[in-house]
Amino acid sequence: MQNTTILLSDDNSAVLEHVGKMLEKEKKFKVVGAISDGTVVVREYLRLRPDVIILDISMGDVSGIDIAQDLRDSGCRAKIIFLTVHEDSDFLNAGIGAGGSAYVVKSRLNQDLFSAINAVLSNKLFVSPNLLY
Repeated sequence: MQNTTILLSDDNSAVLEHVGKMLEKEKKFKVVGAISDGTVVVREYLRLRPDVIILDISMGDVSGIDIAQDLRDSGCRAKIIFLTVHEDSDFLNAGIGAGGSAYVVKSRLNQDLFSAINAVLSNKLFVSPNLLY
């Protein structure tokens, strides 16, 4: 079975490192890139063609929601998982509306990330449970 390839994008280097280490422990996932500059996500997607993109919403001057829309406009077939500090239904709705398949809040990263990846790979929507109340 082929590994699921994942592209990480977050402007916080500590988050990139932590998520990368989490994913490295799972043999079925392969991180193909870790990007801190949101302006290059589309270019890197086109170069690397990952199965999944884990994308922060707030990336300095660039919105992950705008990046997701740009990815979709470029023909992106990867599943997009938003990983964000925003525990707000407006951001959730905007992210899903822009083509996101999952919405994971950073306060639940350790509990939810693998569930989110597995859900999107099964063509299911995933939302951190604390946003569903």
